[in-house]
Amino acid sequence: MIDVEPHPDERLVLKIADTKEELEACFRLLHDAYVAAGYMKPDPSGMRATIYHALPTTTTLCAKFDGKVVGTLSLIRDSTFGFPLQSAFDLHEIRARGGRIAEGSALAVHPDFRKTSGAIMFPLMKFMYDYCQYYFDTSNLVIAVNPDRIEMYESLLCFERLEQAEVDNYDFANGAPAVGACVNMRTASAKVKATYGNRTRRKNLYTYFMRSRLKNIVMPSRRYFTTNDPVMTPELLDYFFNRCTNAFDKLGQHQRRLLHAIYNNEDYAKVLPPLEEAQDSQIGQRKHLRYSLICPAEFLYPDHGKTATSRLRVVELSETGFFAYTKQELPERVWGEAIVQLGTNEKSAVRAMVTRSKHNGEGGMYGFKLDEPDLAWRKFVGALQSGTTHDDLAHATQFLGD
Repeated sequence: MIDVEPHPDERLVLKIADTKEELEACFRLLHDAYVAAGYMKPDPSGMRATIYHALPTTTTLCAKFDGKVVGTLSLIRDSTFGFPLQSAFDLHEIRARGGRIAEGSALAVHPDFRKTSGAIMFPLMKFMYDYCQYYFDTSNLVIAVNPDRIEMYESLLCFERLEQAEVDNYDFANGAPAVGACVNMRTASAKVKATYGNRTRRKNLYTYFMRSRLKNIVMPSRRYFTTNDPVMTPELLDYFFNRCTNAFDKLGQHQRRLLHAIYNNEDYAKVLPPLEEAQDSQIGQRKHLRYSLICPAEFLYPDHGKTATSRLRVVELSETGFFAYTKQELPERVWGEAIVQLGTNEKSAVRAMVTRSKHNGEGGMYGFKLDEPDLAWRKFVGALQSGTTHDDLAHATQFLGD
């Protein structure tokens, strides 16, 4: 079945669905595919827009041919909401590996392109791989698919079945049977190379997935080194989850509280499902940042009369400090200089010191306190706190002037 086109038709464009029209076309395509397969009952809206699509940690990919959406796939990162698969499968072993987990879900291809030797599916899966590997900070990608389809994923990207191999009644697919599987993004390349590295060009999935670049794929433009691309404005949330579907109405109070904590903003509060009065007053204490990030950094600090340097990976920050991972063991309560690459053209140099640490001998997480943030740092934090979509970060100076 493998027949990949290294240079797809120029009319094919793969991108993040970020407009009302693109998202609606994806949700309608998904609805029709799921209804036809028996994975859901028809919805009056003609769309399949789940609560996971409302989250800033979900990215919906779309394939457009001649301007029309003909394929879609969603990537759902593990978050306070979790993701669909964990309701049916045990992920303790996957979590023990460390790193972020994302679920590939909601795959659909337009009927007109289902018999064209993967002309849409292969580029869409290539987009999924590239986005997870280089943009979405994904260490382990999990899926739950019908037993009839699992061998395809095992063959194409070396997915391995979870220990709990199959469930007979998967709620997220209208009670259909499902098989859970995972691919470790750190080891996938070697496994695919061993299987396909010596095949001919159109059957060489190693070259196609791991080595080639498709000009048809439009990756998101990011000013800063964030690792997700939220697109849901208050208007889009209201349209898809209040007016078109009743997804918000179905949420329990716990999920509503989480949603308000994620979208902790007056404009969003107007369209989110209402809370009980006692819970409403507590939301401000549970704010969740809408962005995750990975910023390379260096920490320079005095060590026995010399200056030592440690490489860091900053994964969380605020106006007064940050959390970072490093393989080296760092001293606490010692002032040094942290040089953090916030984006391709954005760098911050701040005085900082370690105030807490958790090191296991091979690497660890460190909490840093800043003496005083510089302008670049304040602009970044201001953008993260005020921005709502990935476009906001591209125009971050609107939140704090030069």
